Amino acid sequence: MIRVLLCDDHALIRRGMRDTLIDAGDIEVVGEVGDYGSLREALRTGPRPDVLLLDINLPGRSGLDVLHVLKDDADAPRTLVVSMYPEEQYAIRSLRAGAFGYVNKGGDPAELVQAVRMVAQGRKYVTPEIAQMLVENLTAPQPEQAHHKLSDRELQTLVMIASGRRLSDIAEELLLSPKTVSVYRARVLEKLGLTNNSELTVYAIRQGLVQG
Repeated sequence: MIRVLLCDDHALIRRGMRDTLIDAGDIEVVGEVGDYGSLREALRTGPRPDVLLLDINLPGRSGLDVLHVLKDDADAPRTLVVSMYPEEQYAIRSLRAGAFGYVNKGGDPAELVQAVRMVAQGRKYVTPEIAQMLVENLTAPQPEQAHHKLSDRELQTLVMIASGRRLSDIAEELLLSPKTVSVYRARVLEKLGLTNNSELTVYAIRQGLVQG
């Protein structure tokens, strides 16, 4: 049996993933957590999973932050990122941060099962779309887009602002102070050469980071 630990802050999403995996017959869900603190505790005291299913958006610490932490842990499980964001936004970043694969939550449930099985074997799982992105980057490098210079947290702030979130809401969701979020916003505007949230939103839509 492949042992899987789920880390997603939405209980309904966890239930859907759990039911999908259990129905596969060769996968056992050994735990469910909704934030980084609970994840650390589960990895320290619970059954050791073969695969960790990790969301990008987590309270207090993003999934990308978690990947960077786990990358330095020799005993960490192989991690498969399962996110609502499209591949072009976070897939490459996730793989660079140590993920073994990236699956979109809106995809076919069978794809999730296939990805878990592949990652459990120690193999990387990439969709045809991600594979094409990797090939294009290798064979014909494009000029770096401005948002590629953003840190993981700055990119997360950009997407949330462009999605219509207020700074106070972002601060509450990420367990940060409003002042800290304002600092991230200022850095994003400076790095992108923008002056306000409206320009930031237009940029995010044009780059496909959020839906228009």
